[in-house]
Amino acid sequence: MKVTLLSHTPDPERLVAAAARLCYSNKTVDTLYEGMSHPEDMVKMLIDMGHESPLEHASFTFGVEGVSRALLAQLTRHRIASFSVKSQRYVDEAKLQVVTPPAIAENSEAKAMFDETTEYLRKKYIALRDILKQGYISEGMDEKSAQKKALEDARFVLPNACETSLIMTMNVRSLFNFFSLRCCNRAQWEIRDLADEMLRLVKEVAPSIFENAGAPCVSGPCDQGKMTCGKPRR
Repeated sequence: MKVTLLSHTPDPERLVAAAARLCYSNKTVDTLYEGMSHPEDMVKMLIDMGHESPLEHASFTFGVEGVSRALLAQLTRHRIASFSVKSQRYVDEAKLQVVTPPAIAENSEAKAMFDETTEYLRKKYIALRDILKQGYISEGMDEKSAQKKALEDARFVLPNACETSLIMTMNVRSLFNFFSLRCCNRAQWEIRDLADEMLRLVKEVAPSIFENAGAPCVSGPCDQGKMTCGKPRR
């Protein structure tokens, strides 16, 4: 997995503080930044109060590579976000790069079975692609269109382990929710690794905003009830 912070709102803490200032004063828009020496104080107050709407004005864009389609299915449940994902309709997966779960990679028998299965699916994908493509060409379709049409249906045999890449943008309020759910020890390992790395990157840019971001137990009690991992104190 590779996670890159591609872009973010310039000086996000200052922007969030300015937006909050507008809510609490009669300043005009062009004077919001005047005399603002410690925007982090305003940010902390907002978070402590639970007044999170000003946080939505700051956003972060990530490039994510080497993750599975299984992770993608979880990620897109976070609906207040924007996603651009490598398309299996347009990109030929004949080489089939896959993400191997650590528990499988560490077990020689399981790893052999996993590799055998993914290689079998790769070959069936190619065979399906070629059969469908030839059928479309014989119907009079040009080769480029036939290839695209064939990929649409051949991809149905590809496994959840198939690697993908994406660009994702979230505002700060959505990131708080994402980190709360996905940095928790109970989150699935791959999306937890992603969330941990994303949190590390944004903390470098906006430390006061994300100071207490993460699993709920970072800033308060565990909210998992009897499903707790048993380690909230640590």
